[in-house]
Amino acid sequence: QVQLVESGGGLVQPGGPLRLSCAFSGSIFSIYTVGWYRQAPGKQRELVATITSIGRTNYADSVKGRFTISRDNAKNAVYLQMNSLKPEDTAVYYCNLPIAPTSWGQGTQVTVSS
Repeated sequence: QVQLVESGGGLVQPGGPLRLSCAFSGSIFSIYTVGWYRQAPGKQRELVATITSIGRTNYADSVKGRFTISRDNAKNAVYLQMNSLKPEDTAVYYCNLPIAPTSWGQGTQVTVSS
């Protein structure tokens, strides 16, 4: 069974960077499209970035130009580089498979605050 584990969250000041990691296990990682999602307090979970098996990326308008999703198939990992962070980016961040969703992990908390 596919398992995804997020890490790398923390407290960062507005304008700062942060890099999240998603570790994948349980299947052939390279064939999957992977997405980063986030859920802020009191809001629905939203998809912020995706990367296909061949490296094509897509971003929500709210993060375009600031976030970069990437993958390393040799390490079975997906990353989310977040730059120019804003307080409204504060949320729990999750990774999952948009086309074939699996169980949600615990996510990693990102807090943007001075």
